[in-house]
Amino acid sequence: MKDKTTTKKTKKAVKSKDIEKDLIDQAEKIEALEAQLLYAKADSENNRKRALEEAEKTRKYAIESFSQEILLVKDSLDSALTIENASLESYKNGVELTVKQLSTIFEKFSIEELDPVGENFDPNFHQAMTMLDSEEEPNKILSVFQKGYKLNGRVLRPALVSVSKEKEKKA
Repeated sequence: MKDKTTTKKTKKAVKSKDIEKDLIDQAEKIEALEAQLLYAKADSENNRKRALEEAEKTRKYAIESFSQEILLVKDSLDSALTIENASLESYKNGVELTVKQLSTIFEKFSIEELDPVGENFDPNFHQAMTMLDSEEEPNKILSVFQKGYKLNGRVLRPALVSVSKEKEKKA
């Protein structure tokens, strides 16, 4: 009978050693998974910070190329002011060239001018300053006080306009 009890005790000891080994293996796996989780969390946080920094730099320097181009216009205006014996005609020619230079920059950066004389009034692109009696059909733009501008199809500034209205009939 001693043989049966000894074998049972041996089997129990083997089983408890197996269970202990399994627990140790499981604990090691848990530690490894926790380390991976911490690494992934830190990596994710670093990526988030990097993305925020990149977005901030993009916002901060988004107009850098536009600024470089507009400096050429500033240089042209500054050089016009340094000319001592300039005639009115030479100033006019210089201003015309500077306007062409500025128009080229606007075209390059998709800035469109709104000069809507004769068009129908559209409150999305125009701001009515006055309404005038006119022979024209109602809501036609008669004159432009200040041109408007669009950037890539989006209004930067509406055109300030006068709009026609139907003539009041005398009673």
